[in-house]
Amino acid sequence: MQPLAKNIWINGELTPWADAKVHVMSHALHYGTSVFEGIRVYDTPNGPCGFRLTDHVRRLFDSARIYHFPLPFTEDELVQACKDVVRSEGLRSAYLRPLAFLGECGMGVSPSPENIRTDVMISAFHWGAYLGEEALEKGVDACISSWNRVAPNTIPSGAKAGGNYLSGYLIGREARVRGFGEGIALGADGLLSEGAGENLFIVKDGVLMTPPAAASILQGITRDSVMKLARGLGYEAREQVLPREALYVADEVFMTGTAAEITPVRSVDGIPTRANGPGPITKAVNKAFRGLFDGTTPDRFGWLEPISEASSAAPAKERVHEPA
Repeated sequence: MQPLAKNIWINGELTPWADAKVHVMSHALHYGTSVFEGIRVYDTPNGPCGFRLTDHVRRLFDSARIYHFPLPFTEDELVQACKDVVRSEGLRSAYLRPLAFLGECGMGVSPSPENIRTDVMISAFHWGAYLGEEALEKGVDACISSWNRVAPNTIPSGAKAGGNYLSGYLIGREARVRGFGEGIALGADGLLSEGAGENLFIVKDGVLMTPPAAASILQGITRDSVMKLARGLGYEAREQVLPREALYVADEVFMTGTAAEITPVRSVDGIPTRANGPGPITKAVNKAFRGLFDGTTPDRFGWLEPISEASSAAPAKERVHEPA
């Protein structure tokens, strides 16, 4: 595999790709005890900007809080570290992956608090359209998965945790084996939840509807952004419990996420949406979203955070690679 980046930030130091290693006995490798984020950096007229960078880092801390993972850095320090990594790679647009994980804590499923060690890494690299450029332009064909999302009070779906994504792995894999571009999951109650790695929106009679937090979803930051942008355009956007068949009679359907951005859904279970691809409301919201990055949409929420701006946190140190 070709390196995605020159350096990876690990526990406060920029480390060459080849030296970015963890022990095979790390707790997270065995039990999925990690929390992470995905953050886009866009090339804007004002230079590279992290989209809702601080909000993403705050959610990383929220996820760690839910799982009782102590983080050895402050939010400000990790925001600054994200900026440092992007600059070190010389990128104007990028995908950022901060990850906090339990390291060598022993083999018990629940290590004692005094033995918990949390390591933190951040990588910045290029990542194009998550479901492909064609999906962005024409829409993706999706299916309802036979796998449900987790039931309430089993594992916290509101945390962006590594182990949670085994659910998305099964949902997405099943969809692709069946010849679809992406899978959509129902909750344990049989109502709509979310995609394998995306939130879900249905447009019906000019109203945008998305399953609520209680539907075993991750409350996506792109999801929140879309709702705010849609309301700013004069559309009604609301959280609503939705049955499976709402997808079959929708005017438009689209998915949202940091990696997926705004991806139209062309059909579900072989039934085309009435728009049969990106409909007028999907296009309008996507235009407003994309406009944030080319300057045609005012950033009235302060979502764009310049990568060039330093915080009060100390910059990362660079570890020099010494050949053996």
